[in-house]
Amino acid sequence: MRELIDFFIRYSKWFVFAIYSVVSIVMLVSGSALHQSIYMTSANAVTSSVYDFFGGVSSYFNLRESNETLNRRNAVLQEQVEEMQARINYLNAKLAEDTITTWEVLKPYDFIVGRVIKNSVTRPQNYITINRGSLDGIAPEMGVIDQNGVVGVVNVVGPHASRVISLLNPQFRLSCRIQDSGNFGSLVWDGEDPRYAMLEELPRHTVYQKGDTVVTSGYSAVFPAGIPVGVIETDTRVPTENLFSLRIRLLADFSSLDNVQVVKNYLAEEINDLEKDEKEER
Repeated sequence: MRELIDFFIRYSKWFVFAIYSVVSIVMLVSGSALHQSIYMTSANAVTSSVYDFFGGVSSYFNLRESNETLNRRNAVLQEQVEEMQARINYLNAKLAEDTITTWEVLKPYDFIVGRVIKNSVTRPQNYITINRGSLDGIAPEMGVIDQNGVVGVVNVVGPHASRVISLLNPQFRLSCRIQDSGNFGSLVWDGEDPRYAMLEELPRHTVYQKGDTVVTSGYSAVFPAGIPVGVIETDTRVPTENLFSLRIRLLADFSSLDNVQVVKNYLAEEINDLEKDEKEER
């Protein structure tokens, strides 16, 4: 108690100054409409700045949650697009028939949302690790995309995480087509710039323009047809050869990968068995 009294005595001058200051401000503001207006304007400006600051901090920490929510919505929308495309294709094929099977047969794809927890872009062979594994329904040879385009293919799966062969890996070749002309080729990374890859084995008669979109061909059980991959930049045509290559600017930004979607094809096992039988017959 004595220490508290000593404290007040030691700083009594400051307490008196503070009390007089408060009283002076109150008397000044209450005695003049002009001073009241200035006080209210200044107080509102300070309050607004404080609210803006804390609002900005709150928005920053909510960014990751917002991104994950958007990614889940993208997965749902992508699934709906694939379902509608499958429905259209099926109904066109069955237009002249009397019987139609259940819709479960027409819904081959599902999309599992995940997040990148490890990534590389500068190595000769790059890989990605995601936070989804076998307990989430992930299996080897499932395709991986993000909101922009193709990212890679799952090759090693654990219970809670999986490793993905990045598109920036020369071991990974992807069957693609030019969206407008329909010409097919094989996309592969040349080991140089992570922003670009090469669409190879294109026939001489291929029709294309700079800026044309390149999409997945659908010639495998990994990716649905029509998933964006990149846009045409330049060609490396050699007049004496029947085949040539195109330089493709990739749509996925591999230097800032975060949220991804793993493509689950319910018909993959059946398709792979058919392809295996075909290879054994050769």
